[in-house]
This record gives sequence, structure tokens and C-alpha cells, in this order.
Amino acid sequence: MGILNVTPDSFSDGGMFLDPRKARVRAEQMVDEGADILDVGGESSRPGSDPVPLQEELDRVMPVLEWAVRLGVPVSIDTTKAAVAKEALSLGAQIVNDISGLRFEPGIAELVARHHARLIIMHMRGVPKTMQEDLAPGNIMEELLRFFQDQVKRAIQYGVDRTNIILDPGIGFGKRLEENIDILKNLSILVNLGFPVLIGASRKSMIGHITEAPVGDRLPGSLAIACLAAVRGAGIVRVHDVAATVQAINVLRRIW
Repeated sequence: MGILNVTPDSFSDGGMFLDPRKARVRAEQMVDEGADILDVGGESSRPGSDPVPLQEELDRVMPVLEWAVRLGVPVSIDTTKAAVAKEALSLGAQIVNDISGLRFEPGIAELVARHHARLIIMHMRGVPKTMQEDLAPGNIMEELLRFFQDQVKRAIQYGVDRTNIILDPGIGFGKRLEENIDILKNLSILVNLGFPVLIGASRKSMIGHITEAPVGDRLPGSLAIACLAAVRGAGIVRVHDVAATVQAINVLRRIW
């Protein structure tokens, strides 16, 4: 899954693709590099970020989505707003990537069901603005299992087909470094739930905490996590650096 942030303030590439023309070029490039899915988002969810007004988010993503859905791969809309999801699905997006895991606007599930689309349910503590503040220790795997059990049940009650549900443990979203590591070490527990699991750790702060590398120098760490996730059963890796990740995964598949 190739990341296309149409935002001015994302932690890694904020502002690079805010211009729809540049975003379209990047979308084409990622498909050429081997992206199986394009994930388009118009609201940054980095720690400390503020919510974006509905119309502003629509203005950012719709011109890009209109182009992206023509490129021959499934397009995902990264949003927590039902109104944005509705417009994106009507335009041809096939996946809704809800970082709130249906906590903010559960009605997203009904829209997904109506369009026979796929739903990514992600785990996040709190909201992006404050999610990394005052983190209390706990058993992250038990918390994830309870959360996914509840939210999958909710999605199915709204009509989402079980086969259209994807789980994302939310690396870096309201979690301490040790918890992110625990998730990756115990990924098989989530895989055994029977749903595709998505891992999104590309360029994230956990790599910086481990290596002290700045955001722009975290490709090696990102590749390490992507390969580990693939070996441990993840179905999707969400990444900025598509070409490098595709090469790494292809070599891994050939040897492993």
C-alpha cells in the first residue's frame, strides 16, 4: 500500500503532494513502482496534529482521488469522516482506512457495506492531538484483541462482509516503543484472528527511537519492519518508499 498524503503537515512528507498535480504524478509513480493499493489521505494524524474541517479535507483529496481511481489499482481513502468516505466511495474508492476504528463515526461501516467496499479498522488510543501524552503501561496484545473483537462485531452489525475487514494494530498511535515492539513480536496473534493484517510503520518514530535516525534516514529501518511483518503473516504493508519495499519483499519471497 503506497502512502499519498495530500496534506501540508504530515510527519514525513507534509506539503510535498498538497498540489494535486504533484499528487497525481506521485500516484502514477507508485503504481509503476509496484504498489498494489494507493492510500490517499487529506488529514494528518501525526502526534499533536489538529483535525481538518470537512470541506478542506474534501478539497484536498477529491481532485487526487478522481485521478487515482483510473490507475488500475484499488484506491483507499484514509479518513475518519463519513462524509469524506461517502464521496470517495461514490467516486470509485474501494477501501476506507479508518484510523479511529469506527470510534469517531461508526456510520462509516454502513457506507462501506452499501458499496461492498473493504474496511480497515485501526487501533488508536485517544485522538492524534494528544495520543502520545501520559501513556499508561498495559498489556497491548490483550487490549488489541478486545478492541478488534468489539469493532469487528460492530462493523458486521452495520452490514460489512466479514471477508472485507482488515485489521491494523496502529503502530505509533498512542503506544510506547515497547508496545510497538510487542505488537511486531506477537503479530501471529492478530493474524490468527482470521483477517488480513496491515502494518504501517514506514519512517515512524519507533525507528528513530531505536536507531536515532532522523525521518529522512529511516528507509533501512522501514524495510526491516516491512520484511518482518511479511514473514510473520501481515497481508499489507503501508509504506512511503514503494520501489524499495517491493524489491525487498520480492527478494524475501524468493529466498524464504
